[in-house]
Amino acid sequence: MVLLREEQIKHRVGETAMQVSDQLVEYANSYTPGTSLKKRGLIEGFGLDFFTPPTIASRYTTADIQKRFVKSFQQNDLKGVSFEFGIASIGPFGNNIFEKTSPRFFKVYEDTAHNYFVVRGLREPNTAGFMGEAIGVNELLIVVVPGIKEIVLRSLRWNIAASILFTLAILAAFYFTIRTMIQQKKIGEMKTDFINNMTHEFKTPLATISLAVDAMRNEKVIQDQEKMYYFSGIIKEENLRMNRQVETILKASQFDKGEVQLNLKPISVHAAVEKVVDNFTLQLAHVGGHINLFLRANTDTVEADEVHLSNLLTNLVDNAIKYAKEQAPPQIQIETRCTDRTILLRVEDNGVGMSRDTLKRIFEKFYRAHTGNRHNVKGFGLGLSYVKSVTEAMGGTIQAESTLGKGSVFTLELPLYHS
Repeated sequence: MVLLREEQIKHRVGETAMQVSDQLVEYANSYTPGTSLKKRGLIEGFGLDFFTPPTIASRYTTADIQKRFVKSFQQNDLKGVSFEFGIASIGPFGNNIFEKTSPRFFKVYEDTAHNYFVVRGLREPNTAGFMGEAIGVNELLIVVVPGIKEIVLRSLRWNIAASILFTLAILAAFYFTIRTMIQQKKIGEMKTDFINNMTHEFKTPLATISLAVDAMRNEKVIQDQEKMYYFSGIIKEENLRMNRQVETILKASQFDKGEVQLNLKPISVHAAVEKVVDNFTLQLAHVGGHINLFLRANTDTVEADEVHLSNLLTNLVDNAIKYAKEQAPPQIQIETRCTDRTILLRVEDNGVGMSRDTLKRIFEKFYRAHTGNRHNVKGFGLGLSYVKSVTEAMGGTIQAESTLGKGSVFTLELPLYHS
């Protein structure tokens, strides 16, 4: 576009130079015998030698030539384009002898790198009746356009700006398209993982219930009341397990839609922590783990939903146990401290930790960290998403820090209750 515009301007400048040169020569063509020497310009200092014919430059003033150029530039759609001109006679040694020049001509004449030049030859026509005119005088009309590149860019500034905006729009559309495709791919992968996990989580209790029912049909078991209670207890536990899984999915869906109504009331965080820790005592004892409590907060009362706060803490402790190292018993540390308006609850473990990529996505719904060949970690990938949703619903925030192979730290911050 720039190259084409430059060629257009150069062509129009050439047309202008041709038009003006034709107009200047036309005066000589209109000469008629008997014209006084004064009208022919001889008394202006040119052609005082009777045997030297007057030049074309001698017949015009600089202002007259300037006006002709301005008019011609406007006619060729070059209004506002600066120019300089000069008319020179060809000397006996081929050198140029300038007779008429614009004010800044010699200043731009030397710069051939940045300025555009057009040169037109002017030849005095041969006319009879005047001694010496048959010899003829050759002259040159030189037109200089300073800074042709700047003129081109200035004339195309709106086109260039539109091109840049259009290009940016294309790049933005391309970026958002690729981003959407990547997000859709991630959603598809998470959906597949969720379906696989859900199938496994439901299949296991169903298989256990089926085995328990088959065992209860055995004649020996039917006659043994203790075994009947044992197998019926298994069925009851597996049924409750399935109900909890369904509740987890429903709660996540409700939080996503904003349909959950929290029953907010003043609750002691320390009491809620101690209650959750008691529930994991047997599980930790089985794997040789331990929980250390450092409840240092002077004020621990927050306005929260008791059930959801308990579930929140349960999820954090359960994850710390599930993602423990294979050869290292889980060591969990729970600490609380106060700020002016909030209470900080810090849950730290010595588990497998997480990579940076995993850490960025742990609060996404259905996302589950890859655990290699380990198959003991089950779930839907909704636990931490639920934790984040509950925390924010109660006006708090949660942050996670982790080092791969060393453990993770979850910091929960909730506003204190003020009566």
